[in-house]
Amino acid sequence: MTLNSLGLDTKKTKELANQLNHLLANFQIYYQNLRGIHWNIKGKNFFDLHVKFEELYTDANMKVDLIAERVLTLGETPLHTFEDYIKQAKVPVGHNVSKDENAVALIVTSLTELLKIERHILNASDDANDEGTNSMMSDFITEQEKTVWMMNAWLGKSL
Repeated sequence: MTLNSLGLDTKKTKELANQLNHLLANFQIYYQNLRGIHWNIKGKNFFDLHVKFEELYTDANMKVDLIAERVLTLGETPLHTFEDYIKQAKVPVGHNVSKDENAVALIVTSLTELLKIERHILNASDDANDEGTNSMMSDFITEQEKTVWMMNAWLGKSL
């Protein structure tokens, strides 16, 4: 086994960086969806949701940066083109979403996909003894689970 300067197995680190790039691509789609629903939301819930969607896209933008910087920390290059993002996207692309329930449902669906990817990375980073990636995924999962719960509560649904 060859170790990098972080003391991590180089083969496992490269695979983790690939998985993080997959997450990065999906986060970029999620981020863009949030921008779109923030701009296009209409109806009686406009004021509350407009503010909430801005809060979510600001948070997503910060997470995009954290993911990209983690890829760099692991010695790889983060994806940075829309072409790459679209190729790797599991998160659905929201087109012209302006109805409140559709917008919130898109967030729940998107976060559900992100959580699947993050749990996979969490397991892989644990196996690689990569505490930096593991901690990041754990933090993301905790926050996003709460957001899914809140959005489902707004929709009148249980988990």
